[in-house]
Amino acid sequence: MPHPSPADSPQPENPLDSLVLHATDNGVSWITLNRPEAMNAVTWDQRERVIALLAAASADPDVRAVVITATGKGFCAGADLRGGGGTDDGERVVGDVARMIRLGAQRLITAVQDCEKPVIAAVNGTAAGIGAHLALACDLVLAAESARFIEVFVRRGLVPDGGGAYLLPRLIGPQRAKELMFFGDALPAADAERLGLVNRVVPDDELPKVAKEWSERLATGPTRALAMTKSLINTSLDSDRSTAFAAEATAQELNMGTHDANEGVASFVERRRPEFRGR
Repeated sequence: MPHPSPADSPQPENPLDSLVLHATDNGVSWITLNRPEAMNAVTWDQRERVIALLAAASADPDVRAVVITATGKGFCAGADLRGGGGTDDGERVVGDVARMIRLGAQRLITAVQDCEKPVIAAVNGTAAGIGAHLALACDLVLAAESARFIEVFVRRGLVPDGGGAYLLPRLIGPQRAKELMFFGDALPAADAERLGLVNRVVPDDELPKVAKEWSERLATGPTRALAMTKSLINTSLDSDRSTAFAAEATAQELNMGTHDANEGVASFVERRRPEFRGR
């Protein structure tokens, strides 16, 4: 079964799913934003579909890695302020905006970071605003040479949302984060890699291939150990040493009861390649 990519995407399961295409191949859940005419500016429907697919990936033992990508020339141009991704024209009361952010953009970013499977962003084009944060919330980021990252909020007179002010300083430090967020300049993929926002930049036509290779490699790994490693790394950024060390010891205790941990030790003793089952 060919994997979904910007050039080759699966048919939607029903018409309502056409905004976000989905297929599972070789243990990898491929989530593809599909509004190329709008540079994949994310709507309410798209956001809810992605959140649901990430939750499903966590719960499905046969899914062992996730790729988030898009069709067309844009990865995600931010929230669709015209199509249900932003505010409406009705009367607004104090608390409405904060609630909208908590239940919208922040839920999307949380869904990525809390997904119990490793998540790869395959950034095929412009990632702006919440689109940039969607990519940077992923565990690994692959970017096409033509990709750009834009902290577009300042251009609209807005405060960054979708966890941007949380994610960026932890990835590149506060001074670099302020530079990107204060000026809102487009950051080419090569510069994003240099700063540490991107793991690898590849030619545009090689992005689907590399994403497939990376995700399938993860899908053959010890899935529960990867999930616990992801959690340890993410929470360590907000923990003191004693808390982080305690979490590490607990994770190791829990993981040692899995099939894959026992298989890993057995394969070492027997001098053979391990065959992990994700359990």
